[in-house]
Amino acid sequence: HHWLHTRETRLSKFNQTEIKAMLGSYTKVLFVRDPFHRLIATFLQGMGITPSFSSFIQEVLDSGMHNSSTAWKPLVSLCQPCLIQYDYVVMFGFLRQELGHLLRRAGLPAGSLLPELTDSQVQWTYRWLSEQMFSELSAQQKKQLSHFYRWDLAAFPFSSSFLSG
Repeated sequence: HHWLHTRETRLSKFNQTEIKAMLGSYTKVLFVRDPFHRLIATFLQGMGITPSFSSFIQEVLDSGMHNSSTAWKPLVSLCQPCLIQYDYVVMFGFLRQELGHLLRRAGLPAGSLLPELTDSQVQWTYRWLSEQMFSELSAQQKKQLSHFYRWDLAAFPFSSSFLSG
């Protein structure tokens, strides 16, 4: 196939037959993260130009779906989980456990390649941050965010997300 020798990396550049052949030849892993946690991480990394989390969220909501940054765009629109059959879906917050399983399946030594931070520390930290940040938002912003991420919340098990309520 000519796609073996091309530099293109976007699937949209290939026809359906080529896409099917390529996807069938790879183990497909999708890493997913609670959309509210993604927003918090983006804000803390300084990607929002506003001083408060609430005004950053307003920027996100005002940008809409089509002008969204990939840092906060809904995962369903980025990763097409309804079209691509992923072999594994790895949830952020369970990385150590799930990556260990993946590495063992691939025949790699799991112990030395995993991050130091434990999943329980990650979950506790984001739970605390979520409570603090969520309390800064207006009822309208909370409702709009839940709507903005409705397909992510339906597609993935983010049952403990602050946006699920």
